[in-house]
Amino acid sequence: MGTHIARLVRTPNPSLLLVLLSLLQLAFVSFGNTDIENLLTFKDSLSSPSSLRNWNASITPCNGDIANWIGVLCLKNKIWGLQLESMGLGGLVNIEILDAMPTLRIISLMNNNFEGKIPEIKKLGELKALYLSNNRFTGDIPDNAFEGMRSLKNLFLANNAFTGKIPSSLATLPRLLVLKMEGNQFVGRIPDFKQNVKVVNFANNELEGPIPASLSNMSASMFSGNKNLCGPPLEKCSLISPPPIQSAVPSASPQPPPIYKKTISALQITLIVISILLLLAIIATVIFVLSKRKQNPGLLNAADHDSSMLPSNSNDQEKKVSDSGGMMKRSDYGKLIFLKGEIDRFDLHDLLRASAEVLGSGNLGASYKAVIMNGEALVVKRYKQMNNVGREEFHEHMRRLGRLDHENLLPVEAYYYRKEEKLLVCNFMEDGSLASHLHGNHSVDKPSLDWRSRLKIIKGVGRGLTYLYNELPSLVVPHGHLKSSNVLLNDNFEPFLCDYALRPVINQEQAHMYMTAYRSPEHAINGRISRKTDVWCLGILILEILTGKIPENYLTSSYDSNTNLATLVNEMVKDKRTSEIFDVEMRGTKNSKGEMICLLKIGLSCCEDDPDTRPELKEVVQEIEEMKDRDKHELSSTIGEVNAIMSSRNARDGAFSSFNR
Repeated sequence: MGTHIARLVRTPNPSLLLVLLSLLQLAFVSFGNTDIENLLTFKDSLSSPSSLRNWNASITPCNGDIANWIGVLCLKNKIWGLQLESMGLGGLVNIEILDAMPTLRIISLMNNNFEGKIPEIKKLGELKALYLSNNRFTGDIPDNAFEGMRSLKNLFLANNAFTGKIPSSLATLPRLLVLKMEGNQFVGRIPDFKQNVKVVNFANNELEGPIPASLSNMSASMFSGNKNLCGPPLEKCSLISPPPIQSAVPSASPQPPPIYKKTISALQITLIVISILLLLAIIATVIFVLSKRKQNPGLLNAADHDSSMLPSNSNDQEKKVSDSGGMMKRSDYGKLIFLKGEIDRFDLHDLLRASAEVLGSGNLGASYKAVIMNGEALVVKRYKQMNNVGREEFHEHMRRLGRLDHENLLPVEAYYYRKEEKLLVCNFMEDGSLASHLHGNHSVDKPSLDWRSRLKIIKGVGRGLTYLYNELPSLVVPHGHLKSSNVLLNDNFEPFLCDYALRPVINQEQAHMYMTAYRSPEHAINGRISRKTDVWCLGILILEILTGKIPENYLTSSYDSNTNLATLVNEMVKDKRTSEIFDVEMRGTKNSKGEMICLLKIGLSCCEDDPDTRPELKEVVQEIEEMKDRDKHELSSTIGEVNAIMSSRNARDGAFSSFNR
């Protein structure tokens, strides 16, 4: 053998060398075509990509389920999605590069400056969610633009400048759940969606004709702003036949299609006239007030030259007061309403003058840290998704929240009411959220949470939830938005719940789209939530604390058993990989295996798909409070209980899996 190899080396074979060179070239191409290179190429195709500053070939994008690159979503060390929102990005969306990333399932480019025609999206046949709202896309969308995208569940194209007809290929997508196309210039009729679509929004387009019966149970606001659209849930359609064609000779040419118009009653005409008169009266009043103000300049006129309070660009980490952009202008000057009786602490003027730091921009609103003149740090949350609730109803609900007092609730200190937006003011928590401690970068100076701290946090969360359930018995979901980013910590790792009890004042559409209660299995199956929905959210939070994994189900707008954290844990237990469940960065676990397994059992029982089989909240909290370390015999017994829970879940998975096919 050695002689044969030596002979090959001494005697070059042109054919053999050609094959070797081809293999080397193939290997080079295969090695070079990595996700890192694809993403860097994608970045280079964008204009103003400065927000992607840590996209660097020297750093891997993913470390397990934790992303090292801004805007990258990771799952099992694979790039699962791109969440590049509000980054000032523009240029072309390089579909060819993204198509070379086989594990990509979610793309969100919302709130950027992308222009031109819609990319050739159907090349990404395995995509589950696409979010392109609030850009500058234009032109017609081809009728077959979404052909073959059998996995697509969520499609957001709102607030662009798309024209032409709504692509009929959308009506052929078997798994489509949420479709948002409002704020464009679509014309023609709405296709008949036969699939089980949960949410659609076609408002503010130029659509016409009858609304398909399959969408008649949607809210009327989803179709508003289309003057020639009719049928339930809007006014019923009246069929107006076109005049006959006058001809002495019978013609075989096709007759013009029927024209559908809304039926306008005498009462509606009267209401329109009254509305116009009221509008004229309001305009006259405004003119009178402005003329008086010119004669007597005051605070509001002087405020026209004052600075705004907070930055509108969420990409900047910190900004001082500036003359442009901002959360509120002095011309919006109003009154802060305090809920705790401390009226002299600060006022709206102090907030207007404060330096500000953007903490985050979520789906329901943006959060800012404001440091007022006395050095006190506050958090101001700006909500634009509360404009469907009346003034008195909002004030009453805020007063109700102001009466709440518990050591594990972050109190709402004050609020500001305006029809278009609301501000809620709370104290700033220096140690940040539970999510940042679980999923942020850890170091010697900032290590991962140990077991005792995690157990302390979940006990505090349980106590806070119990208090909400006792004090707000009339609310279906007393919290409604429980997740790790809404659990804040102090320097002793005491937890404080925030964003609680806001469901009654959040607009229905946004609540359904973004609040965690509506990601639950019961809402996906039955379209309803219950007082056990918060229990499901608590179970997901327990599993997140134990595993250190991000609940992927919160990245979608509805429940999906394939991305549910409980399903992942279920599979690991079923494969007898129980030891792999717990967060490898969790310290202090040496003598606590019994407690950890016990909490795992509690978390899984809270995540039952059927609310009737979940325990009551008070039972869950009592079990957590009474939890003690187990000896080996009890530990073995508890693992058996976990496996029993998994067996019962597996039996029900078949019934629910049809929803996700």
